[in-house]
Amino acid sequence: MPDVRLASPRGKWILLTTVLGSSMALLDSTVVNVALPRIGRDLDADLAALQWTVNAYLLTLAGLILLGGSLGDHYGRRKVFVIGVVWFAVASLLCGIAPNAGVLVAARALQGIGGALLTPGSLALIQASFHPEDRGRAVGLWSGFGGMGAAVGPFLGGWLVDGPGWRWVFLLNVPLAVVCVPVALRHVPESDGRPVRSGATGSAAGNAAGNAAGSVTESPAGSEAGNATGKAARKAAGPAHQRFDVLGAVLGALSLALVTYALIEARSGPVGVVLGAAVAGLVTGVAFVAVERRHPDPMLPLDIFASRQFTAVNLVTLCVYAAFGGFFFLSAVQLQVVAGWSALGAGTALLPTTVLMLLLSARSGELAEHIGPRIPLTAGPLLCAAGMLLMLRVGPGASYATDVLPAVLVLGFGMVALVAPLTATVLASVDVTRAGVASGVNNAAARAAGLVAVAALPLLTGMSSEAYRSATAFDDAFRRAMVLCAGVLVVGAAVAFATVRRPAPDCRRPECRTHGSVLAPPLEGERTKGRLS
Repeated sequence: MPDVRLASPRGKWILLTTVLGSSMALLDSTVVNVALPRIGRDLDADLAALQWTVNAYLLTLAGLILLGGSLGDHYGRRKVFVIGVVWFAVASLLCGIAPNAGVLVAARALQGIGGALLTPGSLALIQASFHPEDRGRAVGLWSGFGGMGAAVGPFLGGWLVDGPGWRWVFLLNVPLAVVCVPVALRHVPESDGRPVRSGATGSAAGNAAGNAAGSVTESPAGSEAGNATGKAARKAAGPAHQRFDVLGAVLGALSLALVTYALIEARSGPVGVVLGAAVAGLVTGVAFVAVERRHPDPMLPLDIFASRQFTAVNLVTLCVYAAFGGFFFLSAVQLQVVAGWSALGAGTALLPTTVLMLLLSARSGELAEHIGPRIPLTAGPLLCAAGMLLMLRVGPGASYATDVLPAVLVLGFGMVALVAPLTATVLASVDVTRAGVASGVNNAAARAAGLVAVAALPLLTGMSSEAYRSATAFDDAFRRAMVLCAGVLVVGAAVAFATVRRPAPDCRRPECRTHGSVLAPPLEGERTKGRLS
């Protein structure tokens, strides 16, 4: 039984190492956008290479995060977490010494694999290690400190780019890992997904990342959770009986990769190759669905979409996080290339969105519990759309106080309004025993949406491969992109208004109340007990 108390020295060490591990991935997802113009100049890279610098990481992270937690169940959460941290650090070192754009993109893809291992593992370790009375507070502290890391990211990234150079944006992860790994090995207890007693639910690690094996349940036959009876029996027998959905993970990542390639290369690549990649991506996607439908322990359990509410809120997720991904990718470049700001100035300019999320996300969640999620999930995207339209004021010689700040404040309040209710609605839309699975699927969907947006927006706005070198060309395309992003947000608001309803009063509530990530919703795990060793 997990019995570590938060106030104990061991509890503080566990919190430290999990915060450091998750902060590595959070920092990396927010600082790289600020460094893109300098990376392009130093490596003589075109816009497609900069898109791949962002998307190679998102591709492997989104494609494998659903599998990452299951590996922790099978091999031990601490072991997989430590492997993820070391993997991420080595990949970061390769990014930092990359001699050209090709090596940088390959290293970023490796970073994403490490992120898929450590991101669900950090939350899973907290939930598997702490005493039930301390677990909620530990998760809150982990989420809060992680949010602070996300908030500091753009500022820190800008300072590093303007100071020692963009390579330190990646090299910074190495000393963090040097501290994180020994602490984890010395102070964090090993745990896996084997239940403490018959009838216990699945592991926090697998549920936090969207456990490929599904959730164990004690619900009566005929309920939604009862469909997982066979999977529950396999998990109750121990992780050795779990069958990993490796083929599903490969097909899912490959489908995303092929579609991304087609979107990025459509501007200048051979027509036949681009069309072939697009068709192959769609065919691979169909094969992925077929494999998931037949696999005994699917990475993505398709029956979870039988809940209309779950399907609807994931459509909202795709809309809002596609817009967010495109906005943060292009805005940091707009502020530097068009407005003429330094990397530090561009990174600091976007800071209010994360700060507002940190300060107000918990209150937003409480408000949504009282009035229901429909109004916040409708008003939030509309506010975000207004913020992005206000960014049309940002051009050459833009003023922070009159042009940028109003836009990021409106955007920030919109994100505050929608992110916490979105997470709560995802959890409430499925049986409580599948809440962790639902959270993992929703998180992966958000990352995939951002991935597609970064690939598609330059194509849709007519942005040339050298546009980021020209203030005039990039400004024109940026304005078209902001209108498109605002339109996608309006669609998300319409979907929410038409489909989202108040959840049942006894539904699962989010454990992570405070968060600051702007590129993906927070992960939630099952409040269960794993076997410690």
